[in-house]
Amino acid sequence: MHMLITGAAGFLGRALAQRLQPDSRLGERTVTRLTLLDLAFDGQPPEGVRHCAGDMGDAGWLRGVLEEGPPIDALFHLASIPGGTAEQNYPLARCVNLEATQTLLEHGQRQVAAGHRAPVFVFASSIAVFGHMPTVVDDDTPCRPQMTYGTQKRIGELWVEDFSRRGWVDGRAVRIPGVLARPPARTGQLSAFLSDLIRELAAGRAFTCPTGPDATTWASSLPCVVEQLLHAARFDVAATEGHRVLTLPTLRFAMADLVQAVGRVHGVPAADLVRWAPDARIETLFGRFPPLVTPHAEAAGFRADADLEALVRQALASG
Repeated sequence: MHMLITGAAGFLGRALAQRLQPDSRLGERTVTRLTLLDLAFDGQPPEGVRHCAGDMGDAGWLRGVLEEGPPIDALFHLASIPGGTAEQNYPLARCVNLEATQTLLEHGQRQVAAGHRAPVFVFASSIAVFGHMPTVVDDDTPCRPQMTYGTQKRIGELWVEDFSRRGWVDGRAVRIPGVLARPPARTGQLSAFLSDLIRELAAGRAFTCPTGPDATTWASSLPCVVEQLLHAARFDVAATEGHRVLTLPTLRFAMADLVQAVGRVHGVPAADLVRWAPDARIETLFGRFPPLVTPHAEAAGFRADADLEALVRQALASG
């Protein structure tokens, strides 16, 4: 198989690429070639791996990369301009979150027109598509995004469904929750405090949390989400009754419960190290998540972390 990953040098993309090295397997097939796209890469790629460094917002560069290689069997589109940055820089967000997605999907159309198979197209969407949420979120909850990032992800989902209907890609859009624990870097993601909380408390350092202790959110560990992405490329769409846009199963928890889990896993007095300083905007965006029900994804075999302690344990083990 020829696999392609956008955003491959990022937090999630790097972990996925490590799982898809040449000679690894995806279902019944062997990965023979891996093409990785991002702004820059460290070091030289191993045999069978192609590093393509460039700007996803440059449509000419992106088309050139896609046309240079052999037909693509599966594509994981992870590259994006996230929430806070997308709000501040709309032109950049439009280029990467919309125009690059369209370019990738249209490559599938050209590939089919040339007589090749439609590529499996795994689109990393986001729970940001929901916006303000009702008392319970399920597979029928309408999307009312409240930020540019969520709106652009919702547009991508609709495109994936439409291109799949036309037979140009075999698309699957998966709505990813918070992924823990991200490295301490400025990414523009307003939810970064969740990763910082786990990392700081696990190290026995004090942390100021921008929510109250009863604030509830959804999150998964990095290894869990990598497994879900791999499963997204191989599950039988018929198992979801044809649904190609899925909200991934994840854990819902209160911040105080997360703090206690960190204390149990890492043997630190985590509750004593936290100062609660609620920020109204952060709490509105990330602290009022209702119960989540995901029957379509679960019927297709997607699974969340086993429990909150497992999430905490895997979050730092992968960081």
